Amino acid sequence: PALSRDVTLAMQELGMPGGVFTVTLEAAETPTSMGLDAIGFLVAGHPGATPRPISKVASGGELSRISLAIAVTTSQLGSIPTLIFDEVDSGVGGAVADTVGKLLRCLGEDRQVLAVTHLPQVAARAHHHLLVEKSRGKTTTSQVRPLPKADRVRELARMLGGEKITDTSLAHASELLHAAALPLGTP
Repeated sequence: PALSRDVTLAMQELGMPGGVFTVTLEAAETPTSMGLDAIGFLVAGHPGATPRPISKVASGGELSRISLAIAVTTSQLGSIPTLIFDEVDSGVGGAVADTVGKLLRCLGEDRQVLAVTHLPQVAARAHHHLLVEKSRGKTTTSQVRPLPKADRVRELARMLGGEKITDTSLAHASELLHAAALPLGTP
């Protein structure tokens, strides 16, 4: 019940207002290598929906955000050294994206968190920013490189405004980075 309640509360901040997460625990028909119980995760993504098995009703973005809610909720219970999120911010923007970034940053305080994102609100909250670039020729290759602060501002500006980087997008990117560096809860 506590996990169901806490994950449901976290979902409200992650772009699923009115969503519900429920953990079910039933005796398995026969013992399995996983034990004597059958554990189920049920979810309703919006108000009025009946919780159903997560694998049947959650989109990829919802699965990512629910996994983030579970990770945040249970982060104090274990010591998993690395968490990886692939586009956990899919289908969100604005304030929800900023909340996702804050939650990822909180998780990163005591463990390594790797997150693939296309949203500047999320990228700005990271302790470090790695840029993944693809080169296309006869074959496609990828290069990953860390961004120093000056390059990070330019990349966030590109994420905000596209290929043409303006003084306005640079100022906004700089502001995002400044706000991200403040302690959480600071207005």
